[in-house]
Amino acid sequence: MAYLREFVELNKGIHDRESFDCGNNELNNFIKTQAAKHAKQSISKTYVLPSAKKLDNGMSSICAFYTLSPASLDRETLPSDTSKKLPHYPIPVILLGQLAVNNNFKGHGLGKITLIKALKFAQTISNDIGGYAVVVDCLDKSIEKFYCKYGFQEIERINGKMKMFLPMKTIKALP
Repeated sequence: MAYLREFVELNKGIHDRESFDCGNNELNNFIKTQAAKHAKQSISKTYVLPSAKKLDNGMSSICAFYTLSPASLDRETLPSDTSKKLPHYPIPVILLGQLAVNNNFKGHGLGKITLIKALKFAQTISNDIGGYAVVVDCLDKSIEKFYCKYGFQEIERINGKMKMFLPMKTIKALP
């Protein structure tokens, strides 16, 4: 199955949210019921990679998506070698709130592609408004493993879910 080259902002009028299934009910529910609502409320923005071929209903399948929003971290939650160099007030970061690949498009490297697109867009935002790092909240061990593979570091574990970060200076060094 083919997909377009660029991620675009979610548009519920042309992107078929109902057919999206990544195998995780929390992420499926988010794209189907919350993503558009959050964008309208200026809570977060979701970017989708549409399929190249339209569905019978005239809409495009969502091959993958990511969601970004502003956030902050307490300095003390970061590793001490990092935090000692930072101011004593909450540190601005960009939250990569959700990232998922449709089951129909798995096995084509879209997880990595989606992550890199999200990180590069976060870098662009950071260049304009600041932001020390990208932060993720991992839903389970497989997601922790995915982010560890790309250099994310643990910050803390809350209710069994790991919070991780990747400094913007690391993102800027990506090819």
